[in-house]
Parts: sequence; C-alpha cells; structure tokens
Amino acid sequence: MIRIAIVLGCVCALASSGTAMVGGAPPTSEGAGRAVVMLTGSHGTFCSGVALGRELVLTAAHCVLPGANYKLVEFDGTRQPALKDLAIIARHPDFDVNAVLRHRVTADVALAKLAAPLKVVPAVLAPAGGSVAAGDRFVVAGYGVAVHGDGKTGGTVRAATLVATGQPGTLQIRLADPATKGERAGLGACTGDSGAPVYRDVGGALAVIGVVSWSTGPALSEGCGGLTGVTPLARYRAWLVEQAGKMGSPLAP
Repeated sequence: MIRIAIVLGCVCALASSGTAMVGGAPPTSEGAGRAVVMLTGSHGTFCSGVALGRELVLTAAHCVLPGANYKLVEFDGTRQPALKDLAIIARHPDFDVNAVLRHRVTADVALAKLAAPLKVVPAVLAPAGGSVAAGDRFVVAGYGVAVHGDGKTGGTVRAATLVATGQPGTLQIRLADPATKGERAGLGACTGDSGAPVYRDVGGALAVIGVVSWSTGPALSEGCGGLTGVTPLARYRAWLVEQAGKMGSPLAP
C-alpha cells in the first residue's frame, strides 16, 4: 500500500514533517510563484493556494475544513506578514474528508473569497480539455517548509519542475522528480504545500491544472521527497467557474 502524507500543514496530524518543496527547490517570487498565497488556520495549520483573481483563491478542500477559522497571510515588500480575512469558503460538494483520511481520491478543491483584494497578478486556469501523459512536465510552487522538521523554513515560495508518472488521469496525477523518479529523495511537495498550484505550459504561459493534495517519501515511504499527489482540475473546472461567478469574481469559462 502506498503510504502517503497529506501535505497541508493543516494536515500534518497524519504526516511526518519532511523537507518541502524538498530537494533544494529554489525560492521564487516571479513566474510560478507570483500568484501563490499562504493560508493559516486557527488550529495552528498552514497551507498554500493560488490567486485566480484579486479576491479569489484556489486551494485544497482539506486545507479549509469546517470547525476552524482561516486567514490569508499577505507579505509586504519587507516580508512582514499581515492577515487577510476570508469572507466565503466553498468546498466542492463531492469532497469527502473521510476519503482523504483513507488515502482515497476525492474532489479535494475549494475556493475562498477574500474580504478585501490582494496586491497580486492572478494566475489563470488551464483551458478545458487536454490530457496528461507519463513524462509530461509540470511546475509546482508552494510555501512549504524547506528543512526537515523545521517549521521556521516555511513561508517562502519555492518552485520545482516535476514529471507525471504512472497512469495519470482526471482523478489523480502523481508527480516525481525526473532525476530520482520517486525512488530516492528528490524534489517534491511536503508540509505546508497542500493546495499549492500545479502549472503546465499552455501556449508559452503557465496555467493552473491542479492542486497538491498529498505526498510520499522515497520508494513510497511516509513523508516527502518521493511522489507529489495532485488533484487535477479538469473534472471540477465547471464547478470552479460557476462558484467563482456566484462569489462575484467570475473566471473565464
């Protein structure tokens, strides 16, 4: 059985803390990193997400579970954090937290509407259609910790280029470091990277095709640095567009 870690920050009741964006992924504030945001919960959790509009954030549904209060952390030019209120949180109606706990596929996507706009250049959703094949390349960017067991190393956006492995489909995509193929420690998501955007190049520009949901350690062990599990947005795209419209922050259909 594959032993996975839910790589939320908020998830880590189930995960061992590992290095994340592991493998020496470099910091970035441009390109893949410019629209990435950080979310924190009242139970001491933290996650990543991506701005799809100045008031709209996409993240993993398990990052914003009921029973806690959530804020967006916005950093100014000197890296001083400020908390931003979330006005509305909508999890996909097919999301099943019990499925997450059983390490099964579910609709692990959510949208949050902010009470006030961000100073950000939003990312765009990948267009409808298209498929993913083993070997396809993707960029993952998140705020997760960078040193094993050291929460102080979180809070900086780091990006890594990973490749699809196994049999990717519309329910789940597994990514690995092309240099290590998940068999030994390499690049990958970990604690604090749940909800992070997964981009692919579409016509020369990066577009969001999924969000990070879980990770494994090398050779399917617990932890991080092996596989990065992605919930692709293809089958949930219509819901995202509809829900964003209801929130008053319409997305391109």
